[in-house]
Amino acid sequence: MKFVVKLGGAGLENPKLLHAAGKAIAEMVADGNQVAVVHGGGVQLTKTLAQLGKKSEFISGLRVTDAETRDAALMVLAGRVNKSLVASLASHGQSAVGLSGGDGHVFRARKKKTNPDLGFVGEIAATDPRWLDAIWTMKAVPVISSIALGFDGEYYNVNADEMAAAAAIATKADALIFLTDVPGVKGADGSVMRWVTLAQIPLLEKQQVIFGGMLPKLNACRQALLGGVKRVRILPAESAALLPDICSTRVNDGTEVMVA
Repeated sequence: MKFVVKLGGAGLENPKLLHAAGKAIAEMVADGNQVAVVHGGGVQLTKTLAQLGKKSEFISGLRVTDAETRDAALMVLAGRVNKSLVASLASHGQSAVGLSGGDGHVFRARKKKTNPDLGFVGEIAATDPRWLDAIWTMKAVPVISSIALGFDGEYYNVNADEMAAAAAIATKADALIFLTDVPGVKGADGSVMRWVTLAQIPLLEKQQVIFGGMLPKLNACRQALLGGVKRVRILPAESAALLPDICSTRVNDGTEVMVA
């Protein structure tokens, strides 16, 4: 089976969680699955920008990205964060190849049209998964940072959830799993919703039950499901050990997002 795992938040910041995720992904590959990892690194980027004296600003869960912020994102996401994930997988005996969306033109971006303007924030305009297929042929794991090259020659900061959805669609993945620093999608009463349908999302947004970073995540879930991905699940990073069994056993953690 083909899996795309999006890793972000606490899963990247906490060494214990990163170790558990790396171990689970290595086990998935050992079981004969093809796994691609897409990662963000917003926490690390915010820290780096603060060290540079820049304040981070977000609108509807997306980072406002001027040229200096974009260059910092390229350094942090495609550099330190990406290579730390490669190292984590290597510590479990699993070979991995780190790349950004610009490498091999795997993902091409265009500027995201927003009001107000977000700067160098992009959305995926085209995909070419041949390099991912080549890496899988070598029994390795592609580790993809959420930076993509535009047709205008500029690098764009792409929301990692959106890139994960694009990767899942391009590779015809059987499942897309978001490992997050939240327990799942919470309802109006504060409890985790075990299942959410696409039809429920607009109402939850209108009621302001979901907001901030959960908005682009659920939009990415919608994109993946409508693009043919069979299963989409939001799973807390603490439950990474469940990844090898995500499609074969009943999993009660997190939230399953479904078409209907």
